[in-house]
Amino acid sequence: MKKILLIEDDTEICEIIRNYFCGKGTEVEAVHNGGEAFDMIRAGKVDSELVLLDIMLPGTDGFTLCRQLRMNSDIPIIFITARGREEDILSGYDLGCDDYIVKPFLLSVLYSKCEALVRRAGAAKEEKQLKCGSIALDTRTLRCFSGGSEVELPPKEFAILRYLLEHENWVVSRDTLLDRVWGYDYFGSDRVVDNHIKKLRKALGSAGGQIKTLVGRGYKLTKE
Repeated sequence: MKKILLIEDDTEICEIIRNYFCGKGTEVEAVHNGGEAFDMIRAGKVDSELVLLDIMLPGTDGFTLCRQLRMNSDIPIIFITARGREEDILSGYDLGCDDYIVKPFLLSVLYSKCEALVRRAGAAKEEKQLKCGSIALDTRTLRCFSGGSEVELPPKEFAILRYLLEHENWVVSRDTLLDRVWGYDYFGSDRVVDNHIKKLRKALGSAGGQIKTLVGRGYKLTKE
């Protein structure tokens, strides 16, 4: 865990958390005003691995901030608040928080929860991101990137690329792609694969050269 964002108006609590986390090698960026935090979130300037969020804040409350974060981010969020009523806790989870801790709390427990959430989020991100050389594919949002730029792919090309990414450096035959992408009940020509590979290479631009043709054997995706 490298960096967290702490949104808390109590400067004393901020300093206590900062000192403990920094002692563990984790940087803490603190924001004391909800309005300032809202502007930061809306501008996409949250570059931390996790957010610690109070509810009662000047400017904009924590529930609103959580809702705004969840509009375009799955970053782990932990509420740390004095509001321990059942309805508040349930509201926090309904808005998409990952944990809800009522003050006072043990710093060691807070840190352990943060570590666990960041670790789990990292594992989930690995699962949804497939990358090879200049090509990247997000299996959750179904977005493809070539050289850092987003590329629109039709379903068949997307499915072909996903399979090749999942089997990087493997020689994948036309028959295998037909079975995996078109289905076992497809009875057309295997040349349909060649046509879609051609379209896929064109869509990927210069990164299309990463898809190699092995005459008589199939295709292979490499980093270069």
